[in-house]
Amino acid sequence: MKSNQANNENPASESSPPVPDCYGHDMNCAALLAMADSGIHYILPYSHFLYAERIANPVLQKEPDAPPEILLIHFACGDVTVTGSGLKRVENHLQQFDLKFVRSTDRRLAAAQATHVAAVTVALTKENV
Repeated sequence: MKSNQANNENPASESSPPVPDCYGHDMNCAALLAMADSGIHYILPYSHFLYAERIANPVLQKEPDAPPEILLIHFACGDVTVTGSGLKRVENHLQQFDLKFVRSTDRRLAAAQATHVAAVTVALTKENV
């Protein structure tokens, strides 16, 4: 039986915090599955990972209800943009190359989870389109 931490498919126990369904992690993954809001799923290999940066969302100045953070994940073949809150946890899994998937979830779930992904977009580089 796989552990809850490895596949994120089993419900969390009462003593542990709820398992977010906006990302999953697995020590044995070789690629990131980015489930874009457009409905397209992209599998981006970690062998093409370049760098990532987590920044404050500049839109917050004009739109106070906007997600507070942006995580930009750069691969040789394209970029994944993740907006949300509590993205430090996603960043930590990315750093270990064990971030299995990332997808957006309903805003109503944000209060119940320490990490919330509001949006995921993927932009492939023009050479690969």
